[in-house]
Amino acid sequence: MKLIILDRDGVINQDSAQFIKSPDEWKPIPGSLEAISRLAESGYRVIVATNQSGVGRGLFDMDTLNAINDKMMKAVAAVGGRIDAIFFCPHAADSTCDCRKPKPGMFRQIAERFNVDLAGLPTVGDSMRDLQAGIAVGCTPYLVLTGKGAKTAVDPDLPVGTKVFPDLAAVANHLLTLKA
Repeated sequence: MKLIILDRDGVINQDSAQFIKSPDEWKPIPGSLEAISRLAESGYRVIVATNQSGVGRGLFDMDTLNAINDKMMKAVAAVGGRIDAIFFCPHAADSTCDCRKPKPGMFRQIAERFNVDLAGLPTVGDSMRDLQAGIAVGCTPYLVLTGKGAKTAVDPDLPVGTKVFPDLAAVANHLLTLKA
């Protein structure tokens, strides 16, 4: 199965240090929606795995998170794409849960739900924790320079073998060229 795991904030949409707390604050990064569409059209199952500690911090509730994700799904569909599933961790940063990246719990849930070995599958993030969660289950890490990515790219602990691209559109171009 061709499957790709994407972080949300900073990869698909603009990120904010104050969190994305409403559908109005959700703004796609130019080219990201079309990239998802192209990946889906070429047979990828597109999965989003995102930390959403704003829920655990009380900054927004589950209905608001669902509305934000609904806006994202509709925006992707409007350009002919689809997101097959959204996995999220609603817990605050100080939680001991296993689902908050960099822990691999969300990725294990994805593997179980889709009955797939994640080894070698691409995961795309803009932060070290995104990459670490994917690496823990054998994914190939892709770093985008959008969101927090430019800062992450110069981290001396950037995992060896991380592929770095300007944005999600460039990752899609690369992956679709490999599959051609």
